[in-house]
Amino acid sequence: MKNAVIGNNKQKANLIVLGAVPRLLYLLQQETSSIELKTECAVVLGSLSMGTENNVKSLLDCHIIPALLQGLLSADIRFIEACLRCLRTIFTSPVTPVELLYTDATVIPHLMLLLSRSLHSQEYICQIFAHCCKAPDHQTILFNHGVVQNIAHLLTSVSYKVRMQALKCFSVLAFDNPQVSMTLVNVLVDGELLPQIFVKMLQRDKPIEMQLTAAKCLTYMCRAGSIRTDDNCIVLKTLPCLVRMCNKERLLEERVEGAETLAYLIEPDVELQRIASITDHLISMLADYFKYPSSVSAITDIKRLDHDLKHAHELRQAAFKLYASLGANDEDIRKKIIEAEHMMDRIVNGLSETSVKVRLAAVRCLHSLSRSVQQLRTSFQDHAVWKPLMKVLQNAPDDILVVASSTLCNLLLEFSPSKEVCVHLSHSLLKLLT
Repeated sequence: MKNAVIGNNKQKANLIVLGAVPRLLYLLQQETSSIELKTECAVVLGSLSMGTENNVKSLLDCHIIPALLQGLLSADIRFIEACLRCLRTIFTSPVTPVELLYTDATVIPHLMLLLSRSLHSQEYICQIFAHCCKAPDHQTILFNHGVVQNIAHLLTSVSYKVRMQALKCFSVLAFDNPQVSMTLVNVLVDGELLPQIFVKMLQRDKPIEMQLTAAKCLTYMCRAGSIRTDDNCIVLKTLPCLVRMCNKERLLEERVEGAETLAYLIEPDVELQRIASITDHLISMLADYFKYPSSVSAITDIKRLDHDLKHAHELRQAAFKLYASLGANDEDIRKKIIEAEHMMDRIVNGLSETSVKVRLAAVRCLHSLSRSVQQLRTSFQDHAVWKPLMKVLQNAPDDILVVASSTLCNLLLEFSPSKEVCVHLSHSLLKLLT
């Protein structure tokens, strides 16, 4: 069965339909089953969970998670690792409710104990924690169970996979959480403070995945107030690293992640905005984000075209977000952004994108630039931005309505030439209020 399902989604689906899962779970939980048989059952279940989302739903319907968690009470490390590997795959699926990890109060403490058993257990458990930490109450539960102290030493593990999963764990724990961030800043690992370890992980000789995740950790700690915005680890290390990730030589996924993290880092601080704007020609570098998908003629590039199409929306969204943060306070930066290649046309086009996230990012960018008196009188008037803005307001989600309405307020200020459209707007705005 194991050999039949490896890499074969059709076979996996067939076995699930034939009722293999309940039988495997029965054997997994039988006391009379040998540890070798239990381990093989866990391995097959893990392979089945790597199939389609429907496969995972079928496994969840058979109550696989309680059975696997029960398996973690075994003394055999191979069986424990097989259960953890399967749990990792199931919990990282988008169809699995992460709350299932927190329903039994004994699960988290037991996972903490298993961290010392092997490198594989450390990798899988950190990955489970990172994927299941989606809300402030999850952060609190993990923090209160000592996850910071238990995984901090894993950042110096001999295994790269363990180091990376521990690092990802810290990034989700620190996000928008002052309590966790204030604790992290004082944690010592082998005589070094955690921020110093994160800075070492930013070095150019480290894998890009590690650089990006370490930059996220430092960014989130800075935004949470545990690291000052003028600290050298932010100004001289984190910010340049994130700008480097925006370079066109990086993978599209890395460019998206780098731009969005940088936007979040500099959003409230004018000095960081000024430094970022003059680092590595960032403003002109972001113009490349709008050039995907690239024109493809050769049939051999179909895969690349498909990849570009998938990430084109994400790239535009990330660029708009970063432009919005860059232009939030400084008039000179706004002028440079407006003067970037086809910038106003791109914003106007962004307002009519099919993707809600891109539309929201475009409105935020427009809102940021609309704080400029000069641009209101020139570029905004030339492109009649109020017209596409009014279309955005129709049947828009609340988050878009809020930003778009604020942008309209700027367009209707006394010195704005767009104030003459007030009559056209009044009926639409009244409808929104009702």
